[in-house]
Amino acid sequence: MADHDERGPMELTIGGRLAPADVPRLCARLCELVGQAGPGSGAVTLDVGGLAEPDMVAVEALARLQLTVRRLGRRVQLRGITRELRVLLVSSGLDGVVRECPGLRLEVGGEAEEGEEPRGVEE
Repeated sequence: MADHDERGPMELTIGGRLAPADVPRLCARLCELVGQAGPGSGAVTLDVGGLAEPDMVAVEALARLQLTVRRLGRRVQLRGITRELRVLLVSSGLDGVVRECPGLRLEVGGEAEEGEEPRGVEE
């Protein structure tokens, strides 16, 4: 996990495999980052491209980070989202809550299994 200089855009890089104990630490780090930047209403970018094998812990972390940033009067956008993470966000219903950086599009779809209705999400 790394972040950029407070003089540049607010960005937090999240990588590796997250454990439940990492979530409060990430939220605290994000509060520090926003506090260093001072007042404003800009977006905080979460670079999630380095997440290893995204799972529901990663989804929980993103949801909690979103809540943390909203409480601080800002918004979150994701960069580096993988197909696997996008599928988890869509299946958990959080794809409308945590947004990708403007201009990025990712379609989720696939073949329906036998006996199932085909489903897909397109932004």
